[in-house]
Amino acid sequence: MPFRPTHRQLEYLVALDATRHFGRAAERCHVSQPTLSVQLALLEKQLYVSLIERTPGAITLSPVGHQIAAAARTILSTLDEIVAIATSGRDNLGGLIRLGVVPTFGPYLLPSVLPQLHEAYPTLRLHVREDRPAFLEDQVLNGAIDCALGQKPQNEDIFTFEQICVERIFLGVSSRHRLADRKTVALKDLKSETLLTLGKGHRLLENVRELATVSGAIMAEDYEGTSLDTLRQMVSIEMGLSLFPELYALSEMIREPSIVLKEISDWPAHREIGFFWRRTSARSAHFQTLAGRTREVAQRKLRQ
Repeated sequence: MPFRPTHRQLEYLVALDATRHFGRAAERCHVSQPTLSVQLALLEKQLYVSLIERTPGAITLSPVGHQIAAAARTILSTLDEIVAIATSGRDNLGGLIRLGVVPTFGPYLLPSVLPQLHEAYPTLRLHVREDRPAFLEDQVLNGAIDCALGQKPQNEDIFTFEQICVERIFLGVSSRHRLADRKTVALKDLKSETLLTLGKGHRLLENVRELATVSGAIMAEDYEGTSLDTLRQMVSIEMGLSLFPELYALSEMIREPSIVLKEISDWPAHREIGFFWRRTSARSAHFQTLAGRTREVAQRKLRQ
């Protein structure tokens, strides 16, 4: 049988990659530093590669060490999934779900979802992490989180995506803007207008870029918003126009007198929202149940 690293060796390598310090990595793994060092040296010997680069005052992994650490995270996550499946009947959906959410959707839906989940699954723990879509995909892939709630992943071959809703995307203009009183807005009306957007890693950036291309509007390259709230404030003081997804608009802008929301008649923008997880995950049934319960809440809120 070929050599296979032990799960403890993989844990030690992942901990060292995270901490870049032998002592702190040992503390994280609840072992002595000599034990961790010996096992990592043994792992290097058994794999016939150098995993760790030691320089004065710094510890880092070699390029192949980084690759092996990434694979190790996925393997350890799969082992956790096996335990979760075994305990699912006792601990409710595996007892713990590490959930990533995009900041342009999650905060406006989860407050309505979490109480119902707690009532249905009293011992279920949800660890929620907000991040941009591109980063969430990486974290799901390497096992840092179990699943994520956001737009459909760009690489559909390696993820399962369970849609929960389709959101419309509105154009937000200041109530003092020349388009504010129009019943409809067309692409031609946006020529030479300034479009504001969120920073890199947000999918709304791609929507705004597409809108600028098809309408002749100008993207504000010198400004990148950090949140939908900052974009809303910039639009309200006539610094430009921007796009806002439906659930955010319903939650935060319904009583905002300084901004008017418009649909673009010849550019009906929308985005698919759902849960996604690794296609190879052993916990698909848990995540499908989570998606089903969340779908009911999302569609009810969007019908309001």
